[in-house]
Amino acid sequence: MESNELQNIIPIPSLWENLEKLEKRLYEVTISEDPYLTEISQYLIKAGGKRFRPLISLLAGELGTGNKEKVIDAGISVELIHLGSLYHDDVIDEATTRRGVESTNRKWNATLAILAGDYLLARSSELAADNLGLESVKLLASTYAELVVGQTKEVQFSFNTTHSTDDYLEVIGGKTASLIRTSAKLGAMASDCDEEIIQSISSWAWHNGIIFQITDDILDLNSDSDTLGKPAGNDILEGTYTLPVLLALEKNPKKIEDILHQVKDSKINLSEVLNEFNNDEIIDASNKFVNHHFKESNQAIKNISNDKISDILHNLNEYLLQRSN
Repeated sequence: MESNELQNIIPIPSLWENLEKLEKRLYEVTISEDPYLTEISQYLIKAGGKRFRPLISLLAGELGTGNKEKVIDAGISVELIHLGSLYHDDVIDEATTRRGVESTNRKWNATLAILAGDYLLARSSELAADNLGLESVKLLASTYAELVVGQTKEVQFSFNTTHSTDDYLEVIGGKTASLIRTSAKLGAMASDCDEEIIQSISSWAWHNGIIFQITDDILDLNSDSDTLGKPAGNDILEGTYTLPVLLALEKNPKKIEDILHQVKDSKINLSEVLNEFNNDEIIDASNKFVNHHFKESNQAIKNISNDKISDILHNLNEYLLQRSN
């Protein structure tokens, strides 16, 4: 997901100017009285990233008439939640890289990575309490709870070949779609949108988040290592069996289960069997799930009267859809 492509999809110059303000503010709100903590906490900010979630907040903010500074703070709050969760994820996964740089837990240690993640989450709550109000603080807290539930389910299902596609959808609903939904909802709330618009953009974002994660999981299997920044099929190596793998298991359980066990035990190289999960039949079956949420997401914004924003929301879905084709 390249920034210049997104700029073509979202041709609103003021929004991109606000994203630049948001980027600067990210650094301001993550300064600690302890320079060492500041360095660690800002490490992943400096590493870059798509800023997709705050971008959704800013886009939702275009639907209302409220203070754009509040909308920027909404975007910062969700990005701090996202960043904090990445620090924690890397500890859980014992990751060695993140965003093309050495992971925080590897560069420092797991304890400091957890503390830095906690600090970013705390700063998100503090910013929301100061500038966005109690309802927003509650929303961020409940969203992080959903994220933790999703992540916990994913860990429970690690290397498990018996969980279903429904289980998978629960996992990605919690760990990905919930925060993208909150990004939209918080931006719309900060911009004083009416309740109907808030619900519409939130529903759009929920399904968009599902599309985002499924297409990401397909890309994990069919992109090269240079594009991904990690080996193709890395999720399989880590025991995270995503939608294409689960569909392959449904199609041929005995064969695929045996392959996965051999990959886990390093008896075969994943690259030798990657085609079992990355072929036209499996990708087509995966895309049926994507297409369902594509339709649901576009249906959710039927009552948004701002045609320019509606078109952008549709085009964002289309863009994500094309990633897996």
